[in-house]
Amino acid sequence: MAGGVGAGGETAACGVEREPDPSDSLRTFGAVVQALREHAGLSRAQFGELVRFSKHTVESVELGRRMPDASFVERAEEALGNTGALRHSARFLARGEAGLAAWFRRWARLERTAVSLGTYECRLVPGLLQSEGYARAVFETRIPPLSDEQMEAQVAARMERQSLIQELPNTSFSFVMEECIVQRPLGGEHVLRGQLDHILDLARLRNVSVQVMPTRNVSHAGLDGPLALLETPDGRSLAYSEGQESGRLIADPKQAAVLHRRYATLRAQALTPDDSVGLVERIRGEL
Repeated sequence: MAGGVGAGGETAACGVEREPDPSDSLRTFGAVVQALREHAGLSRAQFGELVRFSKHTVESVELGRRMPDASFVERAEEALGNTGALRHSARFLARGEAGLAAWFRRWARLERTAVSLGTYECRLVPGLLQSEGYARAVFETRIPPLSDEQMEAQVAARMERQSLIQELPNTSFSFVMEECIVQRPLGGEHVLRGQLDHILDLARLRNVSVQVMPTRNVSHAGLDGPLALLETPDGRSLAYSEGQESGRLIADPKQAAVLHRRYATLRAQALTPDDSVGLVERIRGEL
């Protein structure tokens, strides 16, 4: 599914309360880093050497375009005097939401506590399975075009969200995607090769199942479009449906149950996980 930018109860100039933008916390943290760095008399290149990150990464963090990881925060804290300012301010970073579309954020939060997640895609490789090169190719085709800052925020959010698969080893992740998706050379054949390798790597994990829906199938339960499903720790079944410039969280038990039945049928109609991996390997070998 797709994956934009909001932070706590601010009111816009027009008087309408807006959802806080996670990019606000990123920009604030970046401004603190920049102020401390400049106070220490360090250039971005010099500071980058101290924290073992590139000048480009330092710039992206300071401008609020990139989510700093824990190692950046710790090294920056040590390099800038151990005041505690960076460790403290990092606690307020809206991790995983900068770069996510507003309508998708609630679903993204639910994903982090789900006991199972299922995704059907007919347009592009699901976000949780995308390589960085493929994600960049997706965002490069956006209309209207994204700025460099928006591009970096989108890619960073997508890569951050992917940490779910590694961080939740007891959560089951299931993916069904159309055969045409793993054949489309979005971004070029070199990008597709990297993407297929990435899918194959993830498919080897015990908590990940990847299935391909053959183009020649005569039956198809997913003709109404992409969908995502999850089960909460308390046993609730929820669903998410997305279209252009919009998305909808489906919490009504009856509606969610219908989509869960459709997804179960899709999994039965698709190639088995083993056969799907075999197909992806054959496509990869032909590139």
